[in-house]
Amino acid sequence: MAKVLESWSWGVEKLGWGGGFLPQLMLRTFLAYEFWESGIEKYQGSNWFGDIQSAFPFPFNLLPPDANWNMAMWFELLGATALILGLATRFFSLSLIILTIVAWAAVHSGNGYNVCDNGYKLPLMYLVMFLPLFLNGGGKASLDHLLWTSISSRRS
Repeated sequence: MAKVLESWSWGVEKLGWGGGFLPQLMLRTFLAYEFWESGIEKYQGSNWFGDIQSAFPFPFNLLPPDANWNMAMWFELLGATALILGLATRFFSLSLIILTIVAWAAVHSGNGYNVCDNGYKLPLMYLVMFLPLFLNGGGKASLDHLLWTSISSRRS
């Protein structure tokens, strides 16, 4: 029995080591891929936001469609790049949360592009995946962690 408990403790210790960086890294990588793809589609495509401008929530409904298009495209591209690097993870997570909520209201709810049966499943999944990144940051495998560790060690 002692051998089983010892093996269990060793396994839990190893899982804890990977838990400090792997979950956030995987979330960042998956979300970066998804938002990069969407940003590239906008970069290479033509602006169709004019067709759904009235569905955008306040204050985005006050902006011209070109401004919304470019803002969405650049936040997707820059946000994806920052997520891969783990740089300004909380800022870009919040930015992409807002972008997802706007897309949920204007696009996924039946006014346009709908990738799920009800239009809510995919944006909700993105929001749930962004939550740990927003609350906990990018994890140990991030530039945020490296910079914070470096700054903290200099203060000591």
